[in-house]
Amino acid sequence: MKDEIILAIESSCDETAISILKNGEELLANSVNTQIEDHKRFGGVYPELASRLHLENITAVLSFVLSLKGFDYRTITHVAVTGGPGLPGALQIGAMAAKTISQYLGVPLVDVHHLAGHIYANEFVESFEYPLLAVVVSGGNTELVYLPKPFEFHILGETEDDAIGEAFDKVARALGLPYPGGVWIDRTCQKEGIESFPLPKAKVDGYNVSYSGLKSHLIRMIEKEKKERGGTLPQHRVESYALSTEMAFVDQLLDKVELLKNDKPVKMIVVGGGVSANSYLRKRIRERFPNGPKIVIPPLWCTTDNAAMIAKAAHHMIRMDLLSPLSFNTRPNRDIEEEGKKTAIQ
Repeated sequence: MKDEIILAIESSCDETAISILKNGEELLANSVNTQIEDHKRFGGVYPELASRLHLENITAVLSFVLSLKGFDYRTITHVAVTGGPGLPGALQIGAMAAKTISQYLGVPLVDVHHLAGHIYANEFVESFEYPLLAVVVSGGNTELVYLPKPFEFHILGETEDDAIGEAFDKVARALGLPYPGGVWIDRTCQKEGIESFPLPKAKVDGYNVSYSGLKSHLIRMIEKEKKERGGTLPQHRVESYALSTEMAFVDQLLDKVELLKNDKPVKMIVVGGGVSANSYLRKRIRERFPNGPKIVIPPLWCTTDNAAMIAKAAHHMIRMDLLSPLSFNTRPNRDIEEEGKKTAIQ
């Protein structure tokens, strides 16, 4: 049988990424051009700049990937791209590139949901067992997604306000830590002997979580202490705040994961999204469920936005005949629950 060769493009936020995946398993190429340094001065992603940088970078990234020694671009059988959610302009750049390549090569196009990519990135570690629970955590998302079978997504819990990554970033800014804040909070907590302190627990019904009130409480505490100390915090206090924040945010989420696991049949728990790189989360989720279900965490290279995860999700979509016309539209606010309702395009 002819090999399945997927060229995948991801451009939903501040990474221009392209990968090539063979037969759903062999990653022939995976290139990510990050814009973090360009957005640092804004303290977060500046959407207009992100779109412009995608436009400038995508041809260079594509040329680099296609220069793989011995690779023949004519062997590409499918083109996959993130169609949402994400920044409107950024999504458009990737979609235009994908449509152009698809039409030029005369191969099918696959429009992939960004969060489906983060979930299925875990299959670079281990094949899924259903039903499974996906813990999706990033700067823009905090969701508990239940999959009774492949590509059937049900959001059973989510944040009622700030996403966990967004809340990390805001606390980090108050502490004077660099962008991206969540990464620096985690780095600040790495040494031994840091003293943590208890924080209030958010009271949220069901499987939902809430970070806005706790985040605001922390920022008020930080600003008050900074004022009392003449404007700055000593390093040991920054470390203490960072560790206490990490523990409170992650443990609240895992309390809901445990509640849902006790209420629903779950064979596997997978973690996806940028915050899945958080070392406390990676350690604590295994400690919370020592007797099952099976815990799968993506490798660090596959936690931030990348095209390999888009290719991995597309591989399953191709097998389910979930292909897309050249006329498909990107959708910045796309709902993952819609993915299970797609009609195959023959």
